[in-house]
Amino acid sequence: EKRFDYVVKTDKMIYGIETNFYGSGGSKLNETARSYKTLSMESDTIDGFTFVWFTDGKGWTSAKHNLEETFDVLPHIYNIKDMEQGIMTEVFI
Repeated sequence: EKRFDYVVKTDKMIYGIETNFYGSGGSKLNETARSYKTLSMESDTIDGFTFVWFTDGKGWTSAKHNLEETFDVLPHIYNIKDMEQGIMTEVFI
Protein backbone atom coordinates (compact mmCIF):
# COMPACT_ATOMS: atom_id res chain seq x y z
CA GLU A 1 0.00 0.00 0.00
CA LYS A 2 1.46 3.34 -1.09
CA ARG A 3 0.83 6.60 0.73
CA PHE A 4 1.75 9.63 -1.32
CA ASP A 5 3.05 12.91 0.09
CA TYR A 6 0.19 14.72 -1.62
CA VAL A 7 -2.84 13.90 -3.73
CA VAL A 8 -4.51 16.33 -6.11
CA LYS A 9 -7.91 15.45 -7.47
CA THR A 10 -9.37 17.25 -10.47
CA ASP A 11 -12.48 16.52 -12.51
CA LYS A 12 -10.39 14.48 -14.95
CA MET A 13 -7.57 12.92 -12.95
CA ILE A 14 -6.16 11.92 -9.57
CA TYR A 15 -2.49 12.81 -9.13
CA GLY A 16 -0.30 10.97 -6.61
CA ILE A 17 2.62 13.24 -5.74
CA GLU A 18 5.98 12.48 -4.15
CA THR A 19 8.38 15.26 -3.09
CA ASN A 20 11.98 15.23 -1.90
CA PHE A 21 15.18 17.25 -1.86
CA TYR A 22 18.68 15.80 -1.64
CA GLY A 23 21.50 18.04 -0.43
CA SER A 24 24.07 15.27 -0.79
CA GLY A 25 24.54 12.06 -2.73
CA GLY A 26 24.29 8.49 -1.57
CA SER A 27 22.54 5.20 -2.08
CA LYS A 28 19.17 6.65 -1.04
CA LEU A 29 18.95 8.66 -4.27
CA ASN A 30 19.59 5.64 -6.45
CA GLU A 31 17.01 3.57 -4.60
CA THR A 32 14.46 6.39 -4.77
CA ALA A 33 14.94 6.78 -8.53
CA ARG A 34 14.57 3.01 -9.08
CA SER A 35 11.54 2.84 -6.83
CA TYR A 36 9.77 5.74 -8.53
CA LYS A 37 10.60 4.33 -11.95
CA THR A 38 8.80 1.12 -10.96
CA LEU A 39 5.94 3.05 -9.39
CA SER A 40 5.51 5.07 -12.57
CA MET A 41 5.34 1.97 -14.76
CA GLU A 42 2.83 0.31 -12.42
CA SER A 43 0.66 3.42 -12.14
CA ASP A 44 0.46 3.70 -15.94
CA THR A 45 -1.98 0.77 -15.81
CA ILE A 46 -4.47 2.68 -13.63
CA ASP A 47 -7.05 4.70 -15.54
CA GLY A 48 -7.59 8.19 -14.16
CA PHE A 49 -4.34 8.22 -12.15
CA THR A 50 -1.03 10.00 -12.79
CA PHE A 51 2.15 9.82 -10.72
CA VAL A 52 4.08 13.11 -10.32
CA TRP A 53 7.51 13.52 -8.73
CA PHE A 54 8.97 16.82 -7.53
CA THR A 55 12.64 16.49 -6.64
CA ASP A 56 15.71 18.70 -6.52
CA GLY A 57 19.05 19.21 -4.85
CA LYS A 58 22.78 18.92 -5.46
CA GLY A 59 22.66 15.30 -4.43
CA TRP A 60 21.42 14.36 -7.90
CA THR A 61 24.76 15.46 -9.37
CA SER A 62 26.28 12.15 -8.29
CA ALA A 63 23.24 10.09 -9.36
CA LYS A 64 22.52 11.56 -12.79
CA HIS A 65 22.42 8.17 -14.51
CA ASN A 66 19.65 6.77 -12.32
CA LEU A 67 17.69 9.98 -12.55
CA GLU A 68 18.03 9.93 -16.34
CA GLU A 69 16.71 6.36 -16.48
CA THR A 70 13.67 7.46 -14.50
CA PHE A 71 13.13 10.42 -16.83
CA ASP A 72 12.82 7.90 -19.67
CA VAL A 73 9.70 6.30 -18.14
CA LEU A 74 8.24 9.00 -15.87
CA PRO A 75 6.95 11.97 -17.87
CA HIS A 76 6.16 14.03 -14.77
CA ILE A 77 9.44 14.76 -12.96
CA TYR A 78 9.88 18.38 -11.96
CA ASN A 79 12.23 20.53 -9.90
CA ILE A 80 11.92 23.75 -7.92
CA LYS A 81 12.54 25.93 -10.97
CA ASP A 82 9.69 24.18 -12.81
CA MET A 83 7.42 24.95 -9.87
CA GLU A 84 8.47 28.61 -9.83
CA GLN A 85 7.59 28.78 -13.53
CA GLY A 86 4.07 27.47 -12.92
CA ILE A 87 4.28 23.85 -14.02
CA MET A 88 1.54 22.83 -11.60
CA THR A 89 -1.06 24.87 -13.47
CA GLU A 90 -0.08 22.99 -16.63
CA VAL A 91 0.01 19.50 -15.11
CA PHE A 92 -3.01 19.47 -12.82
CA ILE A 93 -5.84 19.84 -15.31
